[in-house]
Amino acid sequence: MLALSALATIVALVIAGALIAGVLGRFVTQGIDRRLDANLALMASAVSRNGDIDWQRLATVQASLDAEPGWRWRLDAPGRAIGSADTLVIDPGPAESRRSSPFPPDREHPGSAGPPHADDHGARPLEGHDRAGAPIHARQTTMVTGTGPVVLTAAAPRDVIARPVMSALTPLLATLAALGTVLGLAAWLQIRLGLRPIRRLRAVIEQVRRGEADAIDTDQPVELRALAEELNALVHDNDMALATARASAANLAHALKTPVATLALELAGDPRAGQVDRIDATIRHHLARARAQVASTRVATPLAPAIDVLIATIATLRSDRAITIGATVSPALIVGIDPADLDELVGNLIDNAVRHARTHVHIVAQPTDRRVALTIVDDGPGIPAAERDNATAPGVRLDERTDGHGFGLAIARDLTELHGGVLTLADGVDGGLAVSVTLPLARRH
Repeated sequence: MLALSALATIVALVIAGALIAGVLGRFVTQGIDRRLDANLALMASAVSRNGDIDWQRLATVQASLDAEPGWRWRLDAPGRAIGSADTLVIDPGPAESRRSSPFPPDREHPGSAGPPHADDHGARPLEGHDRAGAPIHARQTTMVTGTGPVVLTAAAPRDVIARPVMSALTPLLATLAALGTVLGLAAWLQIRLGLRPIRRLRAVIEQVRRGEADAIDTDQPVELRALAEELNALVHDNDMALATARASAANLAHALKTPVATLALELAGDPRAGQVDRIDATIRHHLARARAQVASTRVATPLAPAIDVLIATIATLRSDRAITIGATVSPALIVGIDPADLDELVGNLIDNAVRHARTHVHIVAQPTDRRVALTIVDDGPGIPAAERDNATAPGVRLDERTDGHGFGLAIARDLTELHGGVLTLADGVDGGLAVSVTLPLARRH
């Protein structure tokens, strides 16, 4: 926008400069033409109606005709030509049929109107050059006398027009350049001030995206007020769609409760009843989460205490492995995830790492751009790069020697993506596997 404004200003100033130069040129030319017409009138005063030349009168006015350096004159009567010592060569115009002389041929009769556009009362402008080739500007008229036409020509150096124009254009161009600079600065300032409300609106939208605000303030300039209202409507529609999805999940979990409870009763005492109990616990968990999140989406869970509890729990469950579990997590980190979701997500990752580690597992949490990067590293055999894309698929077990059902990484991936994060697999520093997830920071109120 600024570049377009600057280009438009430059083009406008160039056009204005060209137009002003043209006006100045015409103004100066008109002044020179008036002086040349005055010289024509002086020459005409020395010619009688019979075509005779009043030599005494001509000698009187000659001083005025030759007063300016480089100014020339010419009086051409039938049979004679009088004028300045320098020769005048008038460039033939398109209507003069390539004549090299401005003077009419002797055979033209006294009543001839002379050259085109010439008459007894007016003069026409002509261009030409002197004997040295320097350009001249001339005025010419024709007197009709009793003995034939008398052509009067007065000329001035072209420089007498160009010099004043250039003298006037130099300060004018400097003024236009200064004006262009001022206009450019004014355009820059106007754009900066004009875009300030948009920058503020962008900052508010970012706060809404980060969860630090629920809606966009509609106290905006008139041009942006409608946009703010539409954005608020979009946020509201998204919230409604998310609430509907959560309600649908809750309804589904509620609908499954009775069949699962019936199945649990029928399998009482059966070894498979443990899996039914696990399904029932999962349904109850997601039903509780759906109810909680429909009521309030502003959850905040301290990360360090939750990880400490998970480490203690898994260390007890996997005490036969004798794996050392350590963590480097700042107590100030608070994530915007439901505690049950956080336990399920991180618990699956820690349990998976402990099952495959040789001697130790380490957990590191570092804040990034409005998120927390949580990494669980083990010193186990790791996962080959070619198999990592399939490792997070539900039910996939890359190591059949260990217990488990192949859902740990898949559940962690789904929960991470549910909260807008990403789960990645990489090589650990000790040759094992490094699993990283990005978790949202809790909203600041």
